[in-house]
Amino acid sequence: MTHLFSEFSTNAILKVGNESLLESYKHSKQVALFTFIRTKVSKAEIIVDSMPFTMAPHSVLALTNIQYLQFIQGEDLVVYQFNREFYCIKDHDQEVGCAGLLFFGNEHLSLIHLDEKEQDKFNTLHEVFVDELETKDNIQAEMLRMLMARFIIKSTRILKAKGRTEDETFAIADSKIDLLRSFNMLVESHFRQEHSVRFYADKLFKSPKTLSNTFAKLNTSPLKIIHERLVLESKRLLIYTDKTAKEIAFEIGFEDASHLSRLFKKHTSISPSDFKKQLKSTS
Repeated sequence: MTHLFSEFSTNAILKVGNESLLESYKHSKQVALFTFIRTKVSKAEIIVDSMPFTMAPHSVLALTNIQYLQFIQGEDLVVYQFNREFYCIKDHDQEVGCAGLLFFGNEHLSLIHLDEKEQDKFNTLHEVFVDELETKDNIQAEMLRMLMARFIIKSTRILKAKGRTEDETFAIADSKIDLLRSFNMLVESHFRQEHSVRFYADKLFKSPKTLSNTFAKLNTSPLKIIHERLVLESKRLLIYTDKTAKEIAFEIGFEDASHLSRLFKKHTSISPSDFKKQLKSTS
């Protein structure tokens, strides 16, 4: 059974279910959503970025929204999928955020093996997830984000504690993915001060044109990534603080608030002030 949570004010999406969530990936395509796949007693066969991969029983795999996935087979899986607006809009420690260790913070596809004790903990956490998805109230979104944070923290701790042995990681040979990961990490560190592709290209010892040509093959662009991160941060500050649109613009590096307003409207179809009004009307 698939459970879907969506939030009108932020465009947040969370999907929780089984292997049925992976049926649309029978042919390789970009994941589009941050995705966790957990196996139970059976293994699963997938292809990630053109590389075949077998997930052993009782393991967890994290995929970023930029990777390509083809689902071959697997049953009794637990699958979580969410967009940036669901989890990344909240402040999290860098290690467990959307640019953290499980996602853009590494150059490998990390496979986490769960021992019997950890299996019980993840099963219990999943039961709480499902229960919360069936509970409709005004704090549901916050509870679901807390549960996802807990899932990511637990997974990150296991990954760090066990280290990355040859059996626990699967190297992705595609240098385009590694470059995109590095770019995302730099954007996460500098987006409040630096909005130009040139800055990040220089940091990566690449030309802006090289970045644009490389990222085009992954259906994105350097400027799009920068702009989406700025809009996401604007949404976060509009939702969780009392700062005005002008204050937010200055905080994330715009000398003229109208520049942020135009960018925000281009991505959301409404201005920051209207977004704030919309939040108040739905709360």
